[in-house]
Amino acid sequence: MKRASPPGQAQGSVGVGLSDPGLLRQAAWIAGAERTGRDWIEVTNPASGQVLGRIPNLGAEDAVAAVAAAREALPGWRGLTAKDRAALLRAWFDRVMAARADLARLLTAEQGKPLAEAEGEIAYAAAFIEWFAEEARRAYGDVIPGHQADKRILVLKQPVGVVAAVTPWNFPAAMVTRKVAPALAAGCTVVLKPSELTPFTALALARLGAEAGLPAGVFNIVTGAPAPIGEVLTGSPDVAKFTFTGSTAVGKQLAAACMGTVKRVSLELGGNAPFIVFDDADLEAAVDGLMASKFRNTGQTCVCANRVYVQAGVYEAFAAALAARAGALRPGDGLAGVTDQGPLISLPALEKVERHVADALAGGARVLTGAQRLPQGELFYAPTVLADVPADALINREETFGPVAGLVRFSTEPEVLALANASRSGLAAYVFTRDAGRNWRMSEGLEAGMVGVNTGLISTEVAPFGGIKESGLGREGSRYGLEEFLEAKTVCLSI
Repeated sequence: MKRASPPGQAQGSVGVGLSDPGLLRQAAWIAGAERTGRDWIEVTNPASGQVLGRIPNLGAEDAVAAVAAAREALPGWRGLTAKDRAALLRAWFDRVMAARADLARLLTAEQGKPLAEAEGEIAYAAAFIEWFAEEARRAYGDVIPGHQADKRILVLKQPVGVVAAVTPWNFPAAMVTRKVAPALAAGCTVVLKPSELTPFTALALARLGAEAGLPAGVFNIVTGAPAPIGEVLTGSPDVAKFTFTGSTAVGKQLAAACMGTVKRVSLELGGNAPFIVFDDADLEAAVDGLMASKFRNTGQTCVCANRVYVQAGVYEAFAAALAARAGALRPGDGLAGVTDQGPLISLPALEKVERHVADALAGGARVLTGAQRLPQGELFYAPTVLADVPADALINREETFGPVAGLVRFSTEPEVLALANASRSGLAAYVFTRDAGRNWRMSEGLEAGMVGVNTGLISTEVAPFGGIKESGLGREGSRYGLEEFLEAKTVCLSI
């Protein structure tokens, strides 16, 4: 197979403090070569407003070319042994880890999260490559006892084919590898459309993959506005599988478009996670858990605690402790010093946070800390804790996606279980209690694809990630994540 040469040097990029400035790419990556266009999209640092560079605003024709490249590369990539694919993925992992400091700075520059969080995300992203490099050799089939004496039944696991992936801005590295690594491990080829807000991390990962030896056409990236590219990726008969992480509304539209060619679809969509603290909880652990779940990435995570229910007996103590911790967070530009919280990704995102806070206050909520914009920059909003939030406030009905914790008081276990399940979202949920029986009852009763019991951090490459109800289809990570890119083929053999 033809080997892809690493992309060429980016031109005209501003300094991000990279030891390898060539990691900042300003071109798409199709069929093992960089591609630019006539139109461009500027990419800015949300903390400072500084223009970091630009990417080509490609369209339908370029998306078709990327799909064609993936289709052409598919037989050769699928024909490699699992061991050979695993070796290439492992080499990719090694290069990502060697470049992790630069990748973290690039991620912070385009996304805004604190540098320490970005470093953690790069390690998390690399872990998916490592995990699926190992899982590539474990795509086992089955031998089923025949239904007749002269028959044998085999089940083969084979790659689905060309995969189209669309990833969001909030985790520009991890959401890429969580989709691309299992697809490549299974023997599929990939066309990726990263968010136009945070494309540079994905393009850097592609460069490192090329340097590791990924063949041309196996991993392609198309940059630009979503609509024309998405129409090709959802409509092309050469794309066998479509995987998307983003909002529920957009996910529904994309899934419907995929049905024209009956593609396999995986969706990781919006959440509205309940976070429940019972009277018998370890309050310090519960505060730690909510700080990790709510304020990580400035509240811009799909598994972010969004509805906080605290039992009456510990309500005031929990609220005071949480407000003290949130008020001590250090917002700022992650590249300018030590910070705990970055900016919101955009002005509409900040305005949504303000709208949710205003609605809660109009309903009688109290401000314990925050509830205001900050002088660090246009998109900075103070870490906020609100008490006495009405159960029917906007902040409890919609995904806030910002640094606001609104506390709701409850009395009984059945009451809070009903409140927690009164949502069409079902991605994640969190429970803090020392009662072993309640742990089981809540874990089984909560309508969510993932439940954290006495922990606010549930994401790992070894566990399946995904939701129920309108929060998505399929699972990512773990051995279940590999299955999403494999077809089961039945072979009935007459002997």
